Amino acid sequence: QVQLIESGGGLVQAGGSLRLSCVASGVTFSSTRYAMGWFRQAPGKEREFVSAISWSGNHTYYPDSVSGRFTTSRDNAKNTAYLQMSSLKPEDTAVYYCAARRNLVSFTSGEYQYWGQGTQVTVSS
Repeated sequence: QVQLIESGGGLVQAGGSLRLSCVASGVTFSSTRYAMGWFRQAPGKEREFVSAISWSGNHTYYPDSVSGRFTTSRDNAKNTAYLQMSSLKPEDTAVYYCAARRNLVSFTSGEYQYWGQGTQVTVSS
């Protein structure tokens, strides 16, 4: 069973940076093909796609809302995915989730089989 644990959330001022980590257990990234996604959900809103990275790490994807500010990466030797967030805005405030699915990336939350518990990111103005 794949388990994902996020960390790195917190309170930051607008314009600041945070790096989220997502450590996977029950799977070995170096020998399996799991794409990783990051999503976020603010109170009263639907879960929103934030980024995705292919199993190899060679391909990354972002929506316009975070493109140029967020960068996703992964270290398969450490079974860990990262989300580096810069130039944070108050509208980035949400619970951030990492997710995993076999093979191809997806921009749709329903296509991910495994989820972390989420980490809160709060950006003050």
